[in-house]
Amino acid sequence: MKQAEVAARFAASAAHGGAVVGSLERFHTWWGGLPRSGAYAVEPVPFGALEQWGFAPRTGDLVHATGGFFSIEGVRVHPGGGADPWTRPIIHQPEIGILGILVQEFDGVLHCLMQAKFEPGNVNVRQLSPTVQATRSNYTRLHEGRSTPYAEYFRDPGAGRVLVDVLQSEQGGWFWRKHNRNIVVEVPPGTDVPVREGFCWLTLGQIRALLRTDDLVNMDARTVLACMPVEPVGDAEAPGADPFTAAVRRSTAARGDDPRARTSLGAVISRLTDAKARCLWKTERVPLAEVDGWECGADAISGGPDTDFRIVGVRVGARHREVGRWYQPLLEPTDVGLAAFVVRVFDGVLHVLVCARPEPGLLDLVEMAPTAQGRTRGGAAASAGPFADLALTDDPARVRFDTVLSEEGGRFRHARTRYRVVDAGADAPEDPPEGFCWVTVGQLMDLVRHAHYLNIEARTLLACLHTLG
Repeated sequence: MKQAEVAARFAASAAHGGAVVGSLERFHTWWGGLPRSGAYAVEPVPFGALEQWGFAPRTGDLVHATGGFFSIEGVRVHPGGGADPWTRPIIHQPEIGILGILVQEFDGVLHCLMQAKFEPGNVNVRQLSPTVQATRSNYTRLHEGRSTPYAEYFRDPGAGRVLVDVLQSEQGGWFWRKHNRNIVVEVPPGTDVPVREGFCWLTLGQIRALLRTDDLVNMDARTVLACMPVEPVGDAEAPGADPFTAAVRRSTAARGDDPRARTSLGAVISRLTDAKARCLWKTERVPLAEVDGWECGADAISGGPDTDFRIVGVRVGARHREVGRWYQPLLEPTDVGLAAFVVRVFDGVLHVLVCARPEPGLLDLVEMAPTAQGRTRGGAAASAGPFADLALTDDPARVRFDTVLSEEGGRFRHARTRYRVVDAGADAPEDPPEGFCWVTVGQLMDLVRHAHYLNIEARTLLACLHTLG
């Protein structure tokens, strides 16, 4: 199937917010009725109580007794240019997981099989997740628990049609070279796919509507959604169309080297490649014991008031997971993050200001990132870049999207990021500083077809941009 045909089918699903299989009202009733109290429990515990976890004698790394799952190690960054090296803890998970969404047509409209998934780090117990969200350790049953539902469709997708299949990175400040297989598999209409407890079918339009609810659509679902090719949902030139909505639709259609784009796709890729080549950083994994300035206490590994996270331990009880009880460490941020696209309309076409940003855990060190990205303290951006003030405007006429969404709850505890799309108008420069460039929504969709071009925060924002057109 050609890419344009796939994009048109996804666009039809995105335009459909009605009740083919079930309405959003029915979804919210179902969601509200899912078991919560008594079904799940997460309790902070000291490291000494983490069964099957311990600090390796030689390295000090926090590791699992099987040698699988993941470990808490250290990373050392040599910034170059005469700057002193620095170290910090980092999660090392040397395996590629599956983030997969199963899709099927009902009455000619593609639907996505989504999961109400519990993760121990979720701030609100359950969040809407892909059909399969599993590490290799989980879907190969290293935990000796139950098998991962629907994993067979993605481990051997021969019975279905693969519509999306790309490796994508995760947080480069928290993971060491972590990436997952983002995959969408279609099963033929009429195929009997039993809907297990905790799963439901939704159109792409319904999922986009849910993206505006705080802490509902999880990180792993958002990255797969961003990788789906899609055409503009409506006609940009329709009489009476809202000017901003029309600009988003034109931007979505402006792909590749479209003359409406201020920067050709080739030039965008060249700028990213140049940023990677010019990055002086040298990074290496080091034992946790060699991480300077961080202290391992009985209850947390922390680096003092100026660091943006700490490592804690939890005991988990979950009746509806593959294993009913387990222990694990989690990375816990100290505050809510910020990730924002500053946008501007040029000649009727929306453009997005992106930044080539280095992060120590990224495989290529540099990926295209949001205009402003960082942690926040007291409402002010901390190290979020030169456009943080524009990104944090409180002018409601400029803020087009503003939702707090959770990051992955399997490794992070209560990690939340404020995702914003801000129309800065003429306050955003026509000629941005080095490291930044203007791209269209369509060009972002071109980039996300490739591994290691857009970081995880930019991919979430791309999914959010799609709700605006």
